Amino acid sequence: MSAHIVYDNAPLGSLIRYSDGAPKPPARFTRKLADWERRNGLGRLVRKSPPRDHPTYSAPASITLNEGNFSSGGIMLVTTMCIHSLNSALSFEIVERPAIGMVRVLHQIADHDELLHLAESRDAAELWTAKTGYRNARLEDITADEVGADVVEGRAAA
Repeated sequence: MSAHIVYDNAPLGSLIRYSDGAPKPPARFTRKLADWERRNGLGRLVRKSPPRDHPTYSAPASITLNEGNFSSGGIMLVTTMCIHSLNSALSFEIVERPAIGMVRVLHQIADHDELLHLAESRDAAELWTAKTGYRNARLEDITADEVGADVVEGRAAA
């Protein structure tokens, strides 16, 4: 499926796989393998950015995937994010949607939300928010209504 379908249908917190359709090269070809890994991956949907028009350029709508966090001693050092434009030639697949009872920890950026954390429960989300110090974070429960709408509209994860 295209990035447009992910942008329109996947809720924040969904696990998204992207691919260029090429087979994975053997490990002995390190440069080819590194290039393939840049065009094929898996990440959690953390942001849907609307198109922006500026006086000098215009940016198309995009999706941002969190591909991983690297930490040491409980302190997060690096977060790897990957931004894909909606006119990307890659193919995308919704692997997993957030389950009922999970809680999104969101932060408002300009006119859209960014997912900071996806917690298993409200208590876990409140604990994460208290530990990390995000004062303006908003908690959003994932309800049966949201998951039910995905099933009724035929948006089940592949």
